[in-house]
Amino acid sequence: MAGQQNVKSRTTSPNIALGMLLLVYIFNFVDRQILAILAGPIQADLGLSDTQMGLLGGIAFALLYSTLAVPLAWVADKTSRSWVITISLAIWSGFTALTGLAQGFWSIFLARLGVGIGEAGGVAPSYALISDHFPSEKRARALSIYSLGIPLGSATGVIAGGYIAATVDWRLAFFVVGLTGVLIAPLFKYFVRDKVKAPVSADQTVSSYSFKGTVVLLAGKKAFWFLAFGAASSSMLGYGIAFWLPSLLQRSFGLSLIDTSLFFGAILLIGGVAGVLGGGMIGDWLGRKDKAAYGLVPAAAFLLAVPLFAAGIMSGSATVAFILFLIPQALAYFWLGPVLSAVQHLVPADARATASALFLLINNLIGIGGGIFFLGALSDSLTPIYGEDGLRYSMLYSLVFYVIAAALMALAAKPLRSEWIAEG
Repeated sequence: MAGQQNVKSRTTSPNIALGMLLLVYIFNFVDRQILAILAGPIQADLGLSDTQMGLLGGIAFALLYSTLAVPLAWVADKTSRSWVITISLAIWSGFTALTGLAQGFWSIFLARLGVGIGEAGGVAPSYALISDHFPSEKRARALSIYSLGIPLGSATGVIAGGYIAATVDWRLAFFVVGLTGVLIAPLFKYFVRDKVKAPVSADQTVSSYSFKGTVVLLAGKKAFWFLAFGAASSSMLGYGIAFWLPSLLQRSFGLSLIDTSLFFGAILLIGGVAGVLGGGMIGDWLGRKDKAAYGLVPAAAFLLAVPLFAAGIMSGSATVAFILFLIPQALAYFWLGPVLSAVQHLVPADARATASALFLLINNLIGIGGGIFFLGALSDSLTPIYGEDGLRYSMLYSLVFYVIAAALMALAAKPLRSEWIAEG
């Protein structure tokens, strides 16, 4: 009995763990999205092109974020997931604050590299911690609640960043966000501990996948590749729209910085929250009967989003565009809960963070690294043809990435039925 009480005192309530992980993830996306809303003032101050801003928002962040996530996730699997997240939060928040001191393209580039280094250790270990604390039948829903950090953090970054930049200075926005994150890091570690593993009896064998073993296991699973590249294709457009929509609203719809932040922030909050929660609940509900649903639900959502996004992008009215963007913004987030849950079920429990990092390596290196840069470079190339509407047509043509994502997610449905690991 005493031993049981001791174990209980060293564990964290699942809901507390989820709440703190959500808070950290909110700051993760505040740090990412703040650059998008401040793109206009930064470009005006430092004389940067769309292509350069695309590099800062994309590859500067994604290069080390994607690649370092894999070894850091392996370290988290073998040591302490909560400690890796804590240290990562302090590092990326510190570099966010340093972005406010930038004097040109290369100084921001280096600061964004630093943000990527820190954030590399945040997401994959968080997925694994959530999977440790929640049973299979509730996992997609829990991962969806965690994924609320994306719309909540993005909206906070957009609204707060836009307000601070418009009333004071864009540099102050980076200082405030970064230093707040540094202060939250020790608070997170105080409340969140790794789940104590149950003792293994003499007649049980211990499964401990090495990094190579996890790679080999995933390499043979078709569902993993379809889900990873499907997510990467969707992220090409998703991250591209998230980064460039504020600029589109100012250039083609004539909105001020404050109006842009309120417009985009509201879309992220209303559409994003509904989509993240809806995808998780529908995925868990349909997935109980057929694991293929974890691929089919995102596929259907992406296909439905394409015509609505196109109508919003080409609309001549900001009011009409707001209404049209709400639904596809929700549909664009449907994939998070089902796909992230599916990836957790393709490997045993002690390989979850590593598997998540390998998934994120593909998703983020292609999605963040390629999408934001691609839309920016395409905008520059279309500007001589369409003028100020170059960015509008860049986003319109890039909707093809959602069609590709839908096809890949649908292809993952059948192998998910046979490759799913029930529980572990």
